[in-house]
Amino acid sequence: MAGETVLVVEDNDRNRKLVRDLLQVTGFRVLEAASAGEGLRLAVAHLPDVVLLDVQLPDHDGETALRRLRADPRLALIPVVALTAYAMPSDRERLLRAGFDGYLAKPISVREFPAQVRAFIAPREE
Repeated sequence: MAGETVLVVEDNDRNRKLVRDLLQVTGFRVLEAASAGEGLRLAVAHLPDVVLLDVQLPDHDGETALRRLRADPRLALIPVVALTAYAMPSDRERLLRAGFDGYLAKPISVREFPAQVRAFIAPREE
């Protein structure tokens, strides 16, 4: 697969740029948002293949943002992955219980990150 769309919702400019650059160089189309509200608007407009969602955003925490995404029938089945500095096992369990489809801890592994993201994208039926 090539050209899958990833929506990155991350308020830290440096983190967002790193994620964007790593994904673009490996063939992903990347949409960027610095807030949950902006991310929701982009998700509705573009229906990305996966959403990478920071759990500490200026306008909503990640769990609230996730609930807003899931409440929209157009977005409900899009995989949403927590991208977070919360790295304790209990944080991972809490976020998965909250409904995230996956969990990626920061700092990300530059080498492994694109494949980790690709693993969350459902194959399209031809």
